[in-house]
Amino acid sequence: MFGQKNRSAEAHSMTEGSPLRLLVLFSLPLMAGNLFQQLYTVVDTAIVGQALGVGALAALGTADWIDWLFISMVQGVTQGFSILVAQRFGARDAAGLRRAVGCTVTLTVVFGLVLSLLAQVLVGPLMSLTRAPQEVRPIAGLYMRVLFVGIPVLTAYNLCAALLRAMGDSRTPLLAMVIASLGNIVLDLLFVIVFHWGVAGAAAATVLAEGLSVVWCIGRVRRMRELAFDRADARPDAAMTRTLSGLAAPMVLQNVVISVGGMIVQAVVNTNAVVFIAGFTATSKLYGLLEMAAVAFGYAMTTYTGQNTGAGDGGRVRAGLRAGIVFSLITSAVISLCMFLFGEYIVGLFIDQTDATGPEALAIGFRYLKVMATFLPILYILYTVRSAIQGMGNTFIPMVSGVAELVMRVGAALLLPVLFGTFGILYAEPAAWLGADIILIPGYFVTFRKVFGKTGR
Repeated sequence: MFGQKNRSAEAHSMTEGSPLRLLVLFSLPLMAGNLFQQLYTVVDTAIVGQALGVGALAALGTADWIDWLFISMVQGVTQGFSILVAQRFGARDAAGLRRAVGCTVTLTVVFGLVLSLLAQVLVGPLMSLTRAPQEVRPIAGLYMRVLFVGIPVLTAYNLCAALLRAMGDSRTPLLAMVIASLGNIVLDLLFVIVFHWGVAGAAAATVLAEGLSVVWCIGRVRRMRELAFDRADARPDAAMTRTLSGLAAPMVLQNVVISVGGMIVQAVVNTNAVVFIAGFTATSKLYGLLEMAAVAFGYAMTTYTGQNTGAGDGGRVRAGLRAGIVFSLITSAVISLCMFLFGEYIVGLFIDQTDATGPEALAIGFRYLKVMATFLPILYILYTVRSAIQGMGNTFIPMVSGVAELVMRVGAALLLPVLFGTFGILYAEPAAWLGADIILIPGYFVTFRKVFGKTGR
């Protein structure tokens, strides 16, 4: 059992205290970390767009959903595994926690190595699937191949961050992201502007910067006593492998399904002129900025719900969800307002206005940004409710919501341009968010009753 004296300073229980206060304090460092992550995404895109032109920017857009496919698989595995870690910590099960951590590390390392090889093989076929324009395929292919060499590094970071979050530590991932962001900006300027390595330099900068953050995270993980395990704990048996896979596999599948939908949308976008692709890409790069608070709050909700589910306290889970929805709606409204007021300037950072097609690309990008900002509260509800369900140990319903996203995203991408013209494609993302919410909201109540019973105890 964990006694208060045995806990390291970095581990924090979320089974006591105000739910809103705990969620906000936990998520604020993650929001700051996401802000730094978006900072280097913005700088990376701005450097490529300004230094290498609209064609290179379109190439990055072509790579976006393919890149996200593999990133999301890594995140699905690490987030899924960390649910059990959070539950064991909340239940004060020291032996079970060590076992969960040890097996998680082993299985994640194997997964990362295999995925890196698979990504290299699939670059060409995936570009064909997304109908990448021939003029940008060489640039996009080079960018992705360099980026995918770093998948084991990306996996190591996500593993460390997921374990730390499960233990209630959101500050270390923030510091890791600050290191990665600042490193990426410096290396971007060096590789792209000074060395003239083009998009390959931008990808290499990302991989090396992530490596710096991994070194920091591993050092912090090794100092957290609750995460210590021995060799016996790291040998997955059939039962533990089934348990972890049962949590992670639906999350991986959910993310893959969402990514496939995104690639189909990108395929539709890629049938348009390069200027449309560039404008669409400029705003797509801001997607992370729009959802950064939602992602952070989702992590907080998963950890909070996981620990309180382990502790068997349904009342706190219910109170946490109510607090989370209120906070998410307020946050999304503030971000939406900022995008309407300053979004055109932000999109303009990505586009070379001296290019003949620059003004048109900017107009397309800002129009897309206003559409997403209008419907942003729907996305924030999605993250909050989905994370609460996952924290209770149900990853199947979120997977079904991913299928709903696929159906709505693809349906809107194929139908709306026919009915309303080219700009109908801009509504595919909000349609996907709505489809997921339709599944998730009743799914939360079903899951809650199954875990805690009708009384919530």
